[in-house]
Amino acid sequence: MPTAYHDLDELSQTELLRAIALEAAGQFALVPTGIELALHGYNTTFRLETEQRTVALRVNTNSVSSPEAIQAQQEWQHALATQTEVLAPDPVPTVRGGYLAQVRSAELGRDVLVTASGWLPGADLGTIGTLEQCRALGALTAALHRHAEDWGSAVAARLPVFDDPLFGDPDLLTAACADDRRLGPLVRTARARCTDAFDRVGRASPAVPLHADLHGGNLKWHEGRLAVFDFDDSGLGPPVLDLAISAFYLRDADPAPEQAMREGYAATRPFPVVADEDFEAMVASRQLLLANALLASTTAAFRADAAAYLQVTGDRLAHWLETGRFTRAVPG
Repeated sequence: MPTAYHDLDELSQTELLRAIALEAAGQFALVPTGIELALHGYNTTFRLETEQRTVALRVNTNSVSSPEAIQAQQEWQHALATQTEVLAPDPVPTVRGGYLAQVRSAELGRDVLVTASGWLPGADLGTIGTLEQCRALGALTAALHRHAEDWGSAVAARLPVFDDPLFGDPDLLTAACADDRRLGPLVRTARARCTDAFDRVGRASPAVPLHADLHGGNLKWHEGRLAVFDFDDSGLGPPVLDLAISAFYLRDADPAPEQAMREGYAATRPFPVVADEDFEAMVASRQLLLANALLASTTAAFRADAAAYLQVTGDRLAHWLETGRFTRAVPG
């Protein structure tokens, strides 16, 4: 019997996924001339070279998106790439139609879902480093929301609805912290406060398709323009949720990056009206979601970091609950 995927070390995991990616390539009518690992994270992406083009092959190792949701996400990405000025990679269709390949894996014990798209030029931002890039992020988010409002009904019924802080994922975090005298109460209180904010904002704002993961790891900067990729977390929610998610990643000691993002958005469309405490709760909800996702992850490096990240989560949630403002730069 093969070793279960979550028991493999990082190198063994990536080699197993490389084989899956190569098998999936044929379903997209791609003939590889080379393949290299681009990222082994929540999901795993390979850079596939062919004689005609370079393609990003993403193997969905930890994604909980259904095949129907992934197809809808790829359709929205295709519409953005072909109908708007948004720089997004155009998905590659399979030979059978649609945008989704499936490869059976004994080690993962399931059919693994694989998508392909054109390779975007430029380097991944990783961290949004300049105020120009922050303003561009705001403008990009506004463009996504404008398109989603006009076109989003085409995919809305197949996307998940983000009406709670964990985006509908099983709650592993509460149980993991239940016996910890410090973390347990913090997580329960934060979860309740974030849930209340989601309820209030959701009632006040119509849900539209959101990227729901707009941070430097899913953005590229090339010739003065921002490009966006990785629509795997896309779902339906109030537009302010996209902005709160981005704010989470910009929240360090300097307020200027987030302010620049807000200015970039407001230059195109009005910034959503929401109470400050509800916006802060939506920012803080990202901390809950990331900690919960880390506990569910099968990726070797993520599993090794889970315990330490729970302590970081506690520090950040405690500071938010005490001060009313969430920051990743918790004072020592």
